[in-house]
This record gives sequence, structure tokens and C-alpha cells, in this order.
Amino acid sequence: MKNFRLIAIAVFTLGFVGVNGQNKSDAIALKDAFKDKFYIGVAINRNQANGTDKKAQPLISSQFNSISPENDMKWEKIHPGRSGYDFKHADAYVDFGVKNKMFVIGHTLVWHSQTPDWVFEDENGKPLTREALLKVMKDHITTVVSRYKGKIGGWDVVNEAFNEDGTYRQSKWYTIIGEDFIEKAFEYAHAADPNVELYYNDYNVYKASKRSGILKLVQKLKSANIKITAVGEQAHYGLNNPPINEVENVITDFAALNIITNFTELDVSVLPEKDNNLTADISNKEVYNAKYNPYTKGLPEEVLKDLAVRYADLFRIFVKYDKYVSRVTFWGLTDGDSWLNNFPMPGRTNYPLLYDRQYKEKQALFSAIKSTVK
Repeated sequence: MKNFRLIAIAVFTLGFVGVNGQNKSDAIALKDAFKDKFYIGVAINRNQANGTDKKAQPLISSQFNSISPENDMKWEKIHPGRSGYDFKHADAYVDFGVKNKMFVIGHTLVWHSQTPDWVFEDENGKPLTREALLKVMKDHITTVVSRYKGKIGGWDVVNEAFNEDGTYRQSKWYTIIGEDFIEKAFEYAHAADPNVELYYNDYNVYKASKRSGILKLVQKLKSANIKITAVGEQAHYGLNNPPINEVENVITDFAALNIITNFTELDVSVLPEKDNNLTADISNKEVYNAKYNPYTKGLPEEVLKDLAVRYADLFRIFVKYDKYVSRVTFWGLTDGDSWLNNFPMPGRTNYPLLYDRQYKEKQALFSAIKSTVK
């Protein structure tokens, strides 16, 4: 480990720039830098999974040891109609991960968004009863989880079920079934694959009010002997928000319940926001305003440095609590892939990830690696 730390120092101090000012591509791989700590994952899109994006696959397989599907395992993609399933793109995603010996994540089984209306209605368009919706849920979870048994290592079973104040979101899952829809989902997933890891996933878990509801959920599941492996904090952060101590509190609060924290959708927006209250609720839409899109021609050097410092601070916390963190997954490979270019304000140019639009490493990558040095 001592020799590895020396290597990390050398990469950080000498490896920022190479020939013609380009970042060096032969630095130590991210997955190797943290191999004794936690998985380093990335969310991939359809073109990256099936090989259409020729530059992406070599970079993904060399740098990451875990993958998540950006969209192709969400209900509307994998089970679009009442008549059947479409596994074509999900299969390609899983096959890519298995081929490259990665820890493959399934995302997501039960979510209020990107779920077709038919799921909650009968053939006449009337709302389903509790029993009927539970059957639809069970059939879906059993079919999907069973198909990938032994290939997928962990499932986001339920996604974004809480409001910011820690109360249950009034989704159709909740209003038709009741709050035990979460318990049922976890039970069905465990029955379909008893060995797979099971997660609850949400954004803004760093907020104490929201976290309080999720902590109560974890306690309820554990008291009922229902398997839950970890809680996912989506970690859609900004350069200054949330404060590092609030990120740390996420880990320590769940650790007190003997529950792992995964940072499942990590990115760091560098753009000014109209509302400083971060949210990843995809229903949040804002009209384009050039004031909030200041870096259309590239990111200034000082902001690149700020981004590097932010990632170093975050990874320092992840490493400090590596006993209670099992995976850190970036939500996108390059800046060009990031959903933040269109959220919450379409048409912006954001730079939230470790690789730029030319697939080159940014300073932030090396600062993340440097965090392994103690």
C-alpha cells in the first residue's frame, strides 16, 4: 500500500498534463486507485453499452469496475406495454458488464417516474386495486430480477419514495398500495434472487429532514427481517453545496444502523443555479436563461481547479469511511453525456464529470486519486 501511495502522489503531481498540454492517459486507473476501498462505477447509455460509441467502451472497461444503466432498465424501457417485455437493450448492457467482469447494477425496479400509466390502470383505464397493483409489481420484479440472476450484483429496488421533509411521496405506488409498497418490493426482489444486493436509492439524502424518513424505513425493514444491503445517495452536488460535513453525516447515520452508503449518481455541477436548493427531481423544469449558462466556450482554469478541489474533498470523505461505503458511481462518463446539460434548464453547457467532451481526463480525476494518500 505504501508503494501505491507513492504512485498516486506521482500521478497527481506529474500527471496533469502531457504532450501538447493534453492530460496524460496512462495514469493509474480509477478502479485500481480504489480497489481496496470500494467499487468505482459509471452510468452508461445505450450507445456505450452496445458499442456504437467506439471511444467509450475501452475507457469504461479500463477505468471502472462497476456500471449502472442510465435508462434501459427503467420500467418504460424494459416493460413498455401490458403485452410484454423488451429486453434487447438491457441484455446488451448486462452482457457488456459481465464480459468485462464488472459489478453490474440494476436500476431501477419501482419508481414513480418513467413508469407507464398502464401499470396503475386496468384495461378500461380505471385505477387498480391494491391487490391488483401488487400483482403487477410482483410479476415485473420477479420477471426482471430472475432474468439477470447471477449476472446483476445489486438492484435499486425502490427509487425516490420520500419528500424533502421525510414524508412519503404521494406516488401512485403509495396512494394505491400504501407505505408498505416498499417492503413488498424488497420482498419480491429477494425472493427472485436471494443472493443479490438490494438498495433504496434517493437524492438529497444529505438533508437531515429527508434522511430521517429513510432512516425510519431502514429500521422498519431490518425489524421485519427484510433484506436491505445499502442506501444510495444520488450525490448530485454543486461546487459548494452541500457542505462536506453533511455528506459525512449521511455515512455515519446509516453506519449506526449497520447499513452501507453507496454514492450512486455522483456529479458536481459547476453552473450557477436560479434556486440554490439542489434537487434531482426530474419534474423540475426551468426556462433557459443565458445568465445561468456562462461557460459555453469552455470552463475557466480557476473553475477547473475548484472542481478538482471539490472532488478531492468528497473522495477524502469516501476513503475515510471506506468501511461503510461500497460503491461510488458517476452519473455519466464524459461532460457531453451528462444529464445536467439539460437539467433543470435545457440547453446549458455543464462540466460535472471527470472526463471532458473529448474523453480526456480532467484535473478532478487526479485530485480524486490523490485522496487515497493519507
